[in-house]
Amino acid sequence: METLNTSSALIRAKLLTYSGPLAASYEQLWNNDRLDELMPSFLVLIHQIMRASVPLMECAVRRCNEVNSNDPLCPALADYYGHHIEEERDHDVWALEDLEAAGFDPKVALDAVPSPAVAQLAGRQYYWILHHHPIMLLGYIMVLEAYPPSNTTIDKIRDLSGVSDAGFRNLRKHGELDVHHREELDQFLDSLPLEKNHIEMIGMSMLHSIESLVACLQTLRPIDWHRPADRVMSSSIS
Repeated sequence: METLNTSSALIRAKLLTYSGPLAASYEQLWNNDRLDELMPSFLVLIHQIMRASVPLMECAVRRCNEVNSNDPLCPALADYYGHHIEEERDHDVWALEDLEAAGFDPKVALDAVPSPAVAQLAGRQYYWILHHHPIMLLGYIMVLEAYPPSNTTIDKIRDLSGVSDAGFRNLRKHGELDVHHREELDQFLDSLPLEKNHIEMIGMSMLHSIESLVACLQTLRPIDWHRPADRVMSSSIS
């Protein structure tokens, strides 16, 4: 059995303990008989989640700077979030570009009202950042970057869903990037003078981020798409 002698190992062990329902929800989605209808909605969900990432980290940087002199963790946290902002910038744009490349109108994705589960996923983090401690955002980041899909998995869901490969560029890139981000985050965690309460805060953030993400997946519904090509055809007929 691996000895949990570092902060990152202890936190990763918590994540492994919590992540069963999330893994099961993904497996249920990939094996859904209506995956062809749900996969575009999943790609919209990816965009809805990604567009919150940079603003959340910007909020965390501002909060860290506000309490800098009163908390020894905040200067390092501000540096980490600031660096990670640049790594994640415009990834939500990639998601929209993938939808368009796969034949779906990105305006429909932008007009779709995010579910309460999506709002809860990000909203909890804003509350904890502003009203408790910005370190809790690390739990959210760990969950979102913990298990990027392999190319084999992406090939499987592409073939089962019928969505063209152009719609999966974002997922494929994150399959590569998130491995590096995970290593970077583990090194960062181990560089911090974390106490038991800090690890508990990160654990709480992970647990409830998983809970919200599971709800996001379970409440996916098909979107009434109007593809650009369909609109051109209908206008030429009329």
